[in-house]
Amino acid sequence: MLLAFTLSVPQAAQAHSPCGCEGENRTLRLTNPPLKGQDVTELQYVLARMGFYFGPPSGVYDRITRRAVVNLQRAHGLLPSGEVDTATCRALSSRVQPVTREPREGPPPGSKIQVLVDTDQLYLYLLVDGRVFRQYPVAIGKYTSPSPVGEWKIVNKSYESGGPFGTRWMGLNVPWGNYGIHGTNRPWSVGWPASAGCFRMLNEHIEEIFPWIPLGTPVTVKGPLWPPREPLRPGTVSPEVVTLQARLREKGFYLFGPTDGDYGPMTVLAVKAFQIMEGLEPTGVADRKTLQALGFEVAPEAVASP
Repeated sequence: MLLAFTLSVPQAAQAHSPCGCEGENRTLRLTNPPLKGQDVTELQYVLARMGFYFGPPSGVYDRITRRAVVNLQRAHGLLPSGEVDTATCRALSSRVQPVTREPREGPPPGSKIQVLVDTDQLYLYLLVDGRVFRQYPVAIGKYTSPSPVGEWKIVNKSYESGGPFGTRWMGLNVPWGNYGIHGTNRPWSVGWPASAGCFRMLNEHIEEIFPWIPLGTPVTVKGPLWPPREPLRPGTVSPEVVTLQARLREKGFYLFGPTDGDYGPMTVLAVKAFQIMEGLEPTGVADRKTLQALGFEVAPEAVASP
């Protein structure tokens, strides 16, 4: 779990635990041997969605990829170098919200600050006293590395050097991994499901909200839930526990704790209360009967061979 610290002066990059968004900090171009990596895959994916790339997302910066970059550059009146330079990055990210260069006034002092991330809309909303104050496009996790849906808090903040985390990092207290809201050196990925689970913002956007969001700020992430297929026990931390907590809350049994994926005392009490209401043994364990009573489809228990 990420550790909180007091933010007083700019911190060095990598002040937090590493996450899956780490990677190469490089300019993409055609080389021999060709560049390979997740950053190339993301570039190919965005070029394909923009109608410039028609090959497979191979993760290899080959001649087909270079041709797609050249076509993008020509379409935007840029030098057709085939190199993903700063101007090309701007062209790749031109579909997202324009960056406001002038400083904007922050929330009034004493306001209640909350963050909402909608993974369906691919937007982050800064809420002030329950109302939308600012909204920004974000990149979320890929299908193979989904972003953590649930209710979290900002537990650490740091300044970054401009690599894969961009220029700012705000860590979340997700118990099964290291996730955060951060900038990026791949601005073209913002607005797509492209990350390893973190929430990427344009550097200019996260720099704007960074001073407004104190440690402990609630962060709610909305999106598809992972239904439990097997029994869940106290002490478990997983996305399936988030789904269990959300279902218990819907039914009026889990009212005081966050949907944070931690099967702790509050979840145990809620499960017991539900079991009593359903006439089940109040063990506090979300066994098959309990999950079925909650409306989940659970895999049948394996029968031992004679």
